[in-house]
Amino acid sequence: MAKWTPKHEAPEPLEGPVVATITGGTILWFVLFLVQIPFYNWFDDHGHLWWVWTCLAGAGLGLIGIWYVRGRDAAIKRAAAAAAATDGDGDSDSDSDSDSEKGATP
Repeated sequence: MAKWTPKHEAPEPLEGPVVATITGGTILWFVLFLVQIPFYNWFDDHGHLWWVWTCLAGAGLGLIGIWYVRGRDAAIKRAAAAAAATDGDGDSDSDSDSDSEKGATP
């Protein structure tokens, strides 16, 4: 069997409202947990108690996810700000800029 190789490059990843998406999912898991609490005995009698704990686990993991994506978002913004500050400052590395502008090869 021949090894499959892609015929084109992969597209750039889409950046959406990641923090809002993770927060919304976490809230949904927690609300589902709260909705199931009054029916705890029914779930226990029918062997579906794991549904309740799955919702609580989803909410707990969502809190970890919120912490992670907020840190990731802040790091992306810091990197973009640092890149913008470096691009705006033209005198910091004039030797490398002048060589690349003249068409010199390293």
